[in-house]
Amino acid sequence: MTKIDIISGFLGAGKTTFIKKMIDEVYSGEKIVLIENEFGEVGIDGGFLKDAGIEITEMNSGCICCTLVGDFSKSMREVLEKFSPDRILIEPSGVGKLSDVMSSVIDMEKEADVKLNALVTVVNALKASKQMKAFGEFFNNQIEHATTVVLSRTQKATPQQLEFCTTQIQKLNPQASVITTPWDEITGKQILEVIEGQDNLEMRTLAELHHHEEEAAHSHEHHHEHEEHECHEHHHEHEYHHEHDEEGHCCCGHEHHEHHHADEIFDTWGKETPHIFERKTIENALKVFAETQDYGIVIRSKGMVPCTDGSWAYFDLVDGEYELRTGSPDYTGRLVVIGSHICEDDLEQLFGLV
Repeated sequence: MTKIDIISGFLGAGKTTFIKKMIDEVYSGEKIVLIENEFGEVGIDGGFLKDAGIEITEMNSGCICCTLVGDFSKSMREVLEKFSPDRILIEPSGVGKLSDVMSSVIDMEKEADVKLNALVTVVNALKASKQMKAFGEFFNNQIEHATTVVLSRTQKATPQQLEFCTTQIQKLNPQASVITTPWDEITGKQILEVIEGQDNLEMRTLAELHHHEEEAAHSHEHHHEHEEHECHEHHHEHEYHHEHDEEGHCCCGHEHHEHHHADEIFDTWGKETPHIFERKTIENALKVFAETQDYGIVIRSKGMVPCTDGSWAYFDLVDGEYELRTGSPDYTGRLVVIGSHICEDDLEQLFGLV
């Protein structure tokens, strides 16, 4: 029987780094397949993991909980038939709902020899409070349906920040174990014992209930589609702010009790290109994203591109903080920007592509 572990987490939480740690310290003796779901046109994280000996199936251009459910099931069947893995690691989109990914796996259990094993959500301890408020259901759903929450960047948090973050998570999900120890102070084996020691029956039941509720809601929406078309179009015109109003409306103009897909709220721009970049151009773009909203509200940017000095620049921006480093060559240059009201034509100019 193949174990299926879902490693979720909001954009920039540290899922890829966490998976690397677990592969290096725990999973090295197992036959593993990693399935990624990238929100956006260009897959990025696969490039960071290609040297780990893992087969990667990247599913681009949508969120696993909506348009890619069909592709997800197909990819799972292909993986099982081709590789017969001991364990499948699923890394959903950072803006996907854990409950929907779980539902897809539960459906797979009915037709294949697989077991939903671990439900892990990685959370940035320094940004959790802000992201809970700013991104509502997309962030909270991942915590609410996890059996284990792994906090990242806890080594940079004050004791007060860490306690506050943990309390907020426990309010959303009192049953989940919360790992708060910095990752370099705890072994992958210790983490695995916590992850696999949790009973996911309750979370499975909640996910199934959530899935049925959304199906009913979608059915209702289709029934009244002709009446609501103008309203739907209006929703897309709302400005997106990283805050809520006094009545608890989401930053996108939607109310939290409604169910939404990621592409209703987030814009994405991605590019694969052999273009050779000036490193200072990349650094300037990251600085602009971090300090202004001139190109939209950018919450995540990531990529690896060749530079004029012969090196490859790897960059990562999350919620106003960025890192620019040197990495190994990839098969081509790739970059992606995720946020709201993204100005695609202007982005090409900013990165020097036109």
